[in-house]
Amino acid sequence: MASVPVVPAEVGRAVIDPKSYGTWDPLLDQFDALRASAPVARVVAPEDEHEPFWLVSGFDEVMKVSKDNATFLNNPKSAVFTLRIGDMLARSITGGSPHLVDSLVAMDAPKHPKLRRLTQDWFMPKNLSKLDGEIRKIASESIDRMLAAGEEGDFIPLVAAPYPLHVVMQILGVPPEDEPKMLFLTQQMFGGQDEDLNKSGLKDLPPEQISQIVAGAVAEFERYFAGLAAERRQNPGEDVATVIANAVIDGEPMSDRDTAGYYIIVASAGHDTTSASSAGAVLALARDPDLFARAKADRSLLPSIVEEAIRWTTPVQHFMRTAARDTELGGQQIAQGDWLMLNYVAANHDPAQFPEPRKFDATRPANRHAAFGAGSHQCLGLHLARLEMRILLDVLLDRVESLELAGAPRRVNSTFVGGYKALPLRWKAA
Repeated sequence: MASVPVVPAEVGRAVIDPKSYGTWDPLLDQFDALRASAPVARVVAPEDEHEPFWLVSGFDEVMKVSKDNATFLNNPKSAVFTLRIGDMLARSITGGSPHLVDSLVAMDAPKHPKLRRLTQDWFMPKNLSKLDGEIRKIASESIDRMLAAGEEGDFIPLVAAPYPLHVVMQILGVPPEDEPKMLFLTQQMFGGQDEDLNKSGLKDLPPEQISQIVAGAVAEFERYFAGLAAERRQNPGEDVATVIANAVIDGEPMSDRDTAGYYIIVASAGHDTTSASSAGAVLALARDPDLFARAKADRSLLPSIVEEAIRWTTPVQHFMRTAARDTELGGQQIAQGDWLMLNYVAANHDPAQFPEPRKFDATRPANRHAAFGAGSHQCLGLHLARLEMRILLDVLLDRVESLELAGAPRRVNSTFVGGYKALPLRWKAA
């Protein structure tokens, strides 16, 4: 029997270290070296640190797992990597579940498709086209804010963070005065590993403290959305909040925990990821004056710029899956109950799928990336994300004559949802 490829210890540490995703290129170097010899390899650690798992770094292997939702489950183990201490905290809070949030991300069939169908039509292009004018208005207001700041500033707090937040809160029915709270809680939940985003003011927080920050954000989200759900049951509207609050599954009202999880995934994942990809697109335009000029003259380039920015940035950096049965993947024998990390950063930088993957190529043909996942768990909001980004870039190109970097961009230190936390730019208004 062939020996099982084991990830070198330094790579195993890097792939679960938030700072690795903040520094980025050295991590991509490690993925390249590993993928070339073993696109599916075992990560082991001291038993008290985290459970062993398979690191899936090849594009084909990641897509195979993503599409096979019967063999590779989002339950019963966590769908996001967690240390033993984080798993214990989640189970103590939830009464045994490894998922702090019982959202679509944590569900399998037959429950998952029933809940997904509740809002699926809302996020399809036909319905979203009705929002084009409102989204364009929000984009224009965002660029107004950027230009009012002068000729230089950080694109993240000026535009990339508030713009998609406002869009998704409009869809969800959250009033504008509560948007800062939603942004703060999202940063606490997804950015708890980064001292600039968790608001603790402390560097190198221990894992247990990070877990407590995340748990606290989830609890506050749940309290807020319990109030919103109660209000929408009394006063139903035309928004997604009303759909979720009044949902019926198998003849029964959706449980409080499932309702809270639904709100949280729409509210948080619906803007943080789009923020990251929008910043990636604008970074590429700022670095490449020729691309900026071509896009300004020919807006038919925008869909391909958007798609490449999503691949190149890869905001959702991994998900975990659990094998439901013995199977084979990438030449390796996967046992029932094994835990696997689908590393989308590695998959989206696989040179077998993307020639010169670290290059931003706005003309990349057939850009079938892994950033939105695949199969029944493919991102529910992918059409909204593309629409928001295309409209924002269109408005920016109308209003800005030139764009350049005014400092070094900085990425978030996070193993899960990543992207840019600082993007200093200099611009001239059109």
